[in-house]
Amino acid sequence: MDLSTIERLESNVRGYVRAFPTVFDTAQGAWLTDRSGRRFLDFFAGAGTLNYGHNNPLAKAAILEYVQRDGVLHGLDTATSAKIDLLEAIEQILLKPRGLDYKVQFTGPTGTNVVEAAIKLARKQKQRSHIVAFTNAYHGHSLGALALTGNQYYHEQAYGSHNNVSHLPFDGYLGDFDTSQLLDKMLCDGSSGLPKPAAVILETIQGEGGIRVASDEWLRRIAAICKRHDVLLIIDDIQVGNGRTGKFFSFEHAGIEPDLICVSKAIGGGLPMSMLLIKPECDIWRPGQHTGTFRGNNLAFVAARALLEYWRDDALAKQIESHSQLVATFLGQLADEFQDQPLQIRGRGLVWGIDTGMPGGADGSAALAPAVCRQAFEQGLIIETSGADDQVIKLLPPLTISAADLLIGLETMRSAMASVLNARRPIALPVLSMGWAPIPSNQWS
Repeated sequence: MDLSTIERLESNVRGYVRAFPTVFDTAQGAWLTDRSGRRFLDFFAGAGTLNYGHNNPLAKAAILEYVQRDGVLHGLDTATSAKIDLLEAIEQILLKPRGLDYKVQFTGPTGTNVVEAAIKLARKQKQRSHIVAFTNAYHGHSLGALALTGNQYYHEQAYGSHNNVSHLPFDGYLGDFDTSQLLDKMLCDGSSGLPKPAAVILETIQGEGGIRVASDEWLRRIAAICKRHDVLLIIDDIQVGNGRTGKFFSFEHAGIEPDLICVSKAIGGGLPMSMLLIKPECDIWRPGQHTGTFRGNNLAFVAARALLEYWRDDALAKQIESHSQLVATFLGQLADEFQDQPLQIRGRGLVWGIDTGMPGGADGSAALAPAVCRQAFEQGLIIETSGADDQVIKLLPPLTISAADLLIGLETMRSAMASVLNARRPIALPVLSMGWAPIPSNQWS
């Protein structure tokens, strides 16, 4: 059993196995081990699914206990103890402390399922079909969600029409121009050509779009515009929610309350689960009007319930903030070290991107990010690219990662970049109060 089995039997559509060509066998925390025993530090985290690390002990213990006592595994939307325990934890740990009031809809196993439910419900509630999304948006691959996704790589004319969706410029897309003004102007102008939408959908930080961070001020303006024009606001918190930005919901930084919130990926601790949080006045579904066979994944409910314990206090949030400052300092020094490269650093919490420049640059920047990620893999670090042209090196370490492991990953990434650029110059690492120093490179694997 090796990669030849994958090549012989798995569809050509496979992706990440090409970027990480080894057979992984075990995983714990921030580390993966392949069949040969080589260890890899994970700055990919299942594309944001493993915020709490691999085989998190809280989730693992809860799952094993549940299975051992023959807990219900598949329940559609019947009432189970696992579901009730999770719903009560959502209310007591997430909603009430934040003064939030939402109904919970379990929509199916994946992020695209919850996006489909959100836009379907918005259209039903407002009795309008149009949706506004943004440039560089990523919302999934089923046909409704795909129409909202900006990257043309995923679109084929054979898939059918993308009617009833308009893409407007995201924050920063037009430089310093406030793009929220364009949305407001077009909604005010009956001859703008933009139909009045049922909803606006956005990511507060565009992960697959290249780690593009919307300012809190822009988000507040978009929320106010939606309210003024009787348009629902949908926040896609699938990748940058679940604590990724330092708060459980990424929009908390801006102090807004969306009408609909899409949650998936890390909520299930690595198990398939998604849910839609719905303002009560928007919950106009009739019974059974939107269903899915695997909307009742009770193992995911059990894992999610256990992992919500991280948010009973602010200990994890404080650690994320400390680690975020460390990453920001390191990446700032990295940009200084390689100042001959057009590097731009963007991020918040523990989602960061190193934009290596637009394609076609004379400096070869178009190929830099993929090359660095390939070299990082050779040095024992799993990391991926993002952006329309794979020009951004994307950092998504587990939120629970130790400071020591975080530094190992950052230094490995720096070493990979130096190798690619043939510019091995030492970088002064931030000094940590706990006295950690990077582990020598001969111990990375």
